Amino acid sequence: MSSLAVIRDDRYLEHNAGPGHPESPDRLRVIHDLIAKEFPDLPLIPPRLATEDELALVHDPFYIDTVARTEGVAFSRLDADTGLSARSYETARLAVGGLLQGVDALFTPNAELGTLNSLFAFVRPPGHHAEPGRGMGFCLFNNIAIGARYLMEAHGARRILVVDWDVHHGNGTQWAFYDDSRVLFMSIHQYPFYPGTGAASDAGQGSGSGFTVNVPMRAGYGDAECLDAFELVFRPIAQRYAPEFVLVSAGFDAHHADPLGGLQVTEQGFADMASVVLDVARTSASGRCVLVLEGGYHLEALALSVESVVRRLCSAGSDKAEKSESRPYRRLSRIDFLSPILQVHSGFWGLSRAAD
Repeated sequence: MSSLAVIRDDRYLEHNAGPGHPESPDRLRVIHDLIAKEFPDLPLIPPRLATEDELALVHDPFYIDTVARTEGVAFSRLDADTGLSARSYETARLAVGGLLQGVDALFTPNAELGTLNSLFAFVRPPGHHAEPGRGMGFCLFNNIAIGARYLMEAHGARRILVVDWDVHHGNGTQWAFYDDSRVLFMSIHQYPFYPGTGAASDAGQGSGSGFTVNVPMRAGYGDAECLDAFELVFRPIAQRYAPEFVLVSAGFDAHHADPLGGLQVTEQGFADMASVVLDVARTSASGRCVLVLEGGYHLEALALSVESVVRRLCSAGSDKAEKSESRPYRRLSRIDFLSPILQVHSGFWGLSRAAD
């Protein structure tokens, strides 16, 4: 029986951000076709609607009401990039509720599902740009931030790792936990780029100082730079933190074919990043890891990248996977770009200040 489950539901197709918008229902259609064809035996967890109280774990009541009042309206906008259709509020609640349902499933034994360790939530709209009082960047509610708060409230988690490998910085997630040591937020993203946040010097404040780790990447960087960042920055910090649960904002718009980004990541690169995350989860979190779909706007590249990551998730824990991941790590790129990050975080996590 698989240790991986997925959340997949046709109701996520009912959000429409507008004609020609890159965040279209077709993104999920290609993923649904992929899962049905290549992974038909993966167990499905049915999503539920998040309650307004659950949305309010992160979002202001006035903002929640603003989005709720668009229900039944043929088309409206939160900003120039973020459109809503008549079913968008319901779909966004289903996106949050699907993630929460998945979180619960990893804590609750189920005779039909067996022992689950990981889950991939194929939900939309995406969420990591949404801030407490506003949606932006195609995002209505911050799925992953609400998921982290829910882990604290419902399951007593006090050390949650959030990894964001979307090409765009997850500003909403960062600000939700910027002064909170219960969440270690690690982001790798193109910079400078939308939304303009995510400098290496953004490292948290107050009790959260050192618990925001940003690795800004120049356009043109790809697999080599990403893997160096994951191995030389993310892995050692995460191991010291010893998270009890791992959440991943899994955006695939860093792919070299994606029209909205300038990074050069391949399907193999996404799978290699997933391997590091899974290794951390196995070490301290009993393998509990939930990936949540964020960006990815080239349909073929999105499907290929998801396939590569799901195959890696399915093989996690096998003899073949263990042998592959146990081989000594070899630096793959010129890693001088990591020096500012190492300098910022050397005092927090005991990292070397030099990248070489």
